[in-house]
Amino acid sequence: MRRLFGSVRARATLGATLVVAVALVAAGAAVLLSLRSNLSGQADAEAERTAREVAVQLAAGQPYARLSLDDDDHPVQVVTEDGTLVAASEDLQRISGTGTDAVRPTTAPATAPTGSPVTDGEEDGDDAAADTDDTDEDSGAALKPGEIGEDTSYSDGSATVDGDTADYRFAAVSVETRDRGTLTVYAGAPLAAERGAVRSALTVMLIGFPLLLAVVAGTTWLVTRRALRPVEGIRGEMAAITASADLARRVPEPDTHDEIARLARTTNETLAALETAVERQRRFVADASHELRSPIASLRTQLEVGAAHPGLLDVAGAVEDTVRLQNLAADLLLLARLDAGEVPADARVELAALAREESAHRAGVTVGAGAVEVAGSRGQLRRVLANLLDNAERHARSAVGVAVRREGEWAVVEVTDDGDGVPEADRERIFERFVRLDDARSRDEGGAGLGLAIARDVAVRHGGTLTVRPARGTAAGGALFELRLPVAR
Repeated sequence: MRRLFGSVRARATLGATLVVAVALVAAGAAVLLSLRSNLSGQADAEAERTAREVAVQLAAGQPYARLSLDDDDHPVQVVTEDGTLVAASEDLQRISGTGTDAVRPTTAPATAPTGSPVTDGEEDGDDAAADTDDTDEDSGAALKPGEIGEDTSYSDGSATVDGDTADYRFAAVSVETRDRGTLTVYAGAPLAAERGAVRSALTVMLIGFPLLLAVVAGTTWLVTRRALRPVEGIRGEMAAITASADLARRVPEPDTHDEIARLARTTNETLAALETAVERQRRFVADASHELRSPIASLRTQLEVGAAHPGLLDVAGAVEDTVRLQNLAADLLLLARLDAGEVPADARVELAALAREESAHRAGVTVGAGAVEVAGSRGQLRRVLANLLDNAERHARSAVGVAVRREGEWAVVEVTDDGDGVPEADRERIFERFVRLDDARSRDEGGAGLGLAIARDVAVRHGGTLTVRPARGTAAGGALFELRLPVAR
């Protein structure tokens, strides 16, 4: 079970099914409530209409015996103010939910309940009108004779008519008569249609909703499977690359413009960068081994000769090879620290003073510097200047110049020489590790090809740049190395 729901496809299917299920339940509940409300409203209107039809007859003075109460679908009761049943549907056998449970009418007096004898019909009518008017003045809300109340109250109940028991919605309407006082008419409308419609709708939902959820789950499962098929291809290819360690392979890129296609492209870009890094690392190790082999072999030869023939020991050469080996080891260590992402120190460094210090012990170097401060590692920035000056002295014919100035938010250091310059095609290649343009020169005269690479890496780590271009105002050509660093804030 855990493995099944551990897949994206299973979770997506389950999530979509749950969302649709919640939506269906909410929609079904709303439909049932709306259906029940509408049907109940229809029953209320039907019951009220029947009650008012009977009330109209009573207001017109129709005797109880002549009321139209023979509708079996709408049981009716007429009740006096004291709860006495005076008229009811003929086939009514049992009733609940109205003002009284009685189903057999009780004979009522034909005169108004005032207790005074009436000798003349017109006078009786005038007196009744007068009494009613007095009551209306006293209460302010009483109905006038022959008037039907505007308010209708409703209740739920049941009734047995001609042997059939059913649920009803009852409406109660008040009517004021001239000679029988205030009467209340209860009329019912059957709820069988409402209950039947609600049950039918509920049955349809109970059958249809599971089928619809099954369709949603199946469709989501198939669509998700199709959508995730490229992901499985990427995963399989990555597993094959890991097993074979062949970084030249690439994952398949879908011919789409969605997130999976972007994932595949990003993965291939990552593989390309990783391949480049690994290849660079291999080349670095090979070049470092090659560069270390020469001074170590030379030093070993001199020591072996010195051990056999002490008089032939070249001490100066051994010291030179040892220093060269020491410098190479220091360069390799610094490159390793830079590759590891070492963050430079945040000290303030005055570049003009640093340039003068580094140029003081070098012959033929002129310095023109203005005060400007940068933030970083003093040792690493001194190493950059030293490497640039070493490179310039190695290729200059007679003169090397250093200039330090500020340009806006940048500190600019320029190191120029009057040598042959750098061909345009090689102006980026010289910053690669172990690259030396003069392959014919001896290793003793040239460096290991790490100085400019270290200088650029340090410049980048300090948020700056290091570039090369032809020197300005030099007739013989020459090169100009420009170091740009952000000014300290």
